[in-house]
Amino acid sequence: MILYIKYMVSLRCKMVVKEELKKLNLDFLNIDLGVVEVLGEISSKKLEKLRENLSTSGLELLDDKRAILIERIKNVIVEMVHYTDEIPKVNYSEYISEKLNHDYTYLSNIFSEVRGITIQHYIIMHKIERVKELLLYDELNLTEIAFMLNYSSVAHLSNQFKKITGLSPSYFKQLKQKRNENLENI
Repeated sequence: MILYIKYMVSLRCKMVVKEELKKLNLDFLNIDLGVVEVLGEISSKKLEKLRENLSTSGLELLDDKRAILIERIKNVIVEMVHYTDEIPKVNYSEYISEKLNHDYTYLSNIFSEVRGITIQHYIIMHKIERVKELLLYDELNLTEIAFMLNYSSVAHLSNQFKKITGLSPSYFKQLKQKRNENLENI
């Protein structure tokens, strides 16, 4: 049986789900972001208890097919941007379509209808969050970050960063340095 879980976007979430399944003596084959493959069927009583337990951790068991599909799209994007060392070189539309075994136009239409933004904009927002994270780590320069996240140029990355955050990447990085200096002076 396959279960779909909303807001399951990190390794910590996976650990929470694993613990909840163990508490209910539910055997599972696989736990991925947003998806759990449980062995056999689950009684309605155990399913309801799992729903309650997940809810206390901020997670939500999904039943609606559209909501499940939206969550799967989001999880593919989060995994692609945040948890892979290198973003795929193929078009994002091809990548998402292949991962979910659905036509991209269908996925795009449902996503836009339900979320109110395009898949492309959602990807850009996550890429910018990843850029912020990498800038704060201060291990890579902007050129390396642009290459890692498959931007065509540093200028392209900088323009998108400014459009989303209102700040240039260099100014964003300076804010971190100023904050650290202020903390040292306390």
